[in-house]
Amino acid sequence: MARALRIQYPGACYHVTCRGNERKDIYQDSEDKRIFKSKLKVSQEIYSVEVLSYVLMSNHFHLLIHTPRGNLSEFMRHFNISYTSAYNRRHKRCGHLYQGRYKAFLIDADNYLLAVSRYIHLNPIRTDKYVGVTPEEQWAELQKYADSSLAGYCRESQKEAFVNYRMLLGYMGGDNKKGRQGYKRFVQEEICAGAESPLLLGRGSGIIGENEFIDWVKAKVLRDKGDMREQPALKKFRKSMKPQAVIKGFVEITGKQTEELFQRGRCVAERALLMEVLYRCCDITQPDIGRLFGGVDYSAVSQARKRLREKMANDENLKWKYDKIIEQLMGMSR
Repeated sequence: MARALRIQYPGACYHVTCRGNERKDIYQDSEDKRIFKSKLKVSQEIYSVEVLSYVLMSNHFHLLIHTPRGNLSEFMRHFNISYTSAYNRRHKRCGHLYQGRYKAFLIDADNYLLAVSRYIHLNPIRTDKYVGVTPEEQWAELQKYADSSLAGYCRESQKEAFVNYRMLLGYMGGDNKKGRQGYKRFVQEEICAGAESPLLLGRGSGIIGENEFIDWVKAKVLRDKGDMREQPALKKFRKSMKPQAVIKGFVEITGKQTEELFQRGRCVAERALLMEVLYRCCDITQPDIGRLFGGVDYSAVSQARKRLREKMANDENLKWKYDKIIEQLMGMSR
C-alpha cells in the first residue's frame, strides 16, 4: 500500500499529531515535557517553522504548524527523532516511542485555522471525565492546564517564546488586548456549543478546507502527471511573489493608479481583483491583505473575493481578464 501523500508547499498550515506506541504515555513527568518543548524549539529554529498552537496530552500531542518553506516532513523527522532520542536516554530504554508516522492534515487557513486551533486548545476537557461538567467549570480547568499554548493567547504575560501568536490573533484584530479577548470568547463559545471536530472534514482527502481550497490544491500543487494517490512525493510549489511586486505589476497591467486601488469606494472591481490576485500569488493571509488596504477587516476581504468569484462564474470576459493578469504576473516573476 502506498504511503499517505504529504502535501507540501511554502506557506502551508497543518494540524499534526503523534500517538505513543501501543497508546502508552510519551511523557513520564514535567521534565519530559520541558525537554519536549526544548526540542520543538530547536527544530523550529533549524527549519524556520512556526508553531501556532499546541497541547500535550498524556499519550499524544497536537501541533498547529505554519511552514513558510514548505518543509513539514523534514521538520517533523528531526523533531520526532530528537525527542525520542532524549526520552530514551533519560529513561534508559530503546526502540520506538510513537505509533507509526505522524498524522497531518493540510488546513485551509482563512476558513479553518482558527477552528483547528480551538479544537487543539479544548483537548484537555474533551474526555469522559468532563461529561456533565458545566461550561464554567470546564473553562476553569482549561485555565489550569499548563501544557498548552492557550494561556499565551488569553494573557500576554504567559506567552511562550517558541509560539507565534500573531497569525491566529490577526484574525481577531491583532496581537493585542482586543485580539486576545476575541480569541478567549471564541474558545469559550465552543465549550457551550460542543460542535463536531473540524478534523472530521479531513478524513479521506487529508485536507481541512472548503471545496475551492481543495480544488486549488489539486490544480496548483497536485499537478504532477499520473495518479496523484500513487505519487511518493511532490515537487515544491513555486516560490510566492512578494506583495509589493504583485501590486506594482498589477498597476502596470491594468493602468490603474496605486492610490485609486487603495482608496475605499474607488475602482471596486479592480480592488477585488487585486485582493484575489494577492491571495493567489503571495504567501499571505486575508488579514494581511486587509492591512495592505489600510485596515480592511479580513471578513470584508473574504466577501470581496467571494463576490468576484461569483461574478467570474457568469462573466467570461471578467474571468479572461483575471487569467490574463495572473499569466502576465507569472511572466514578470520569471
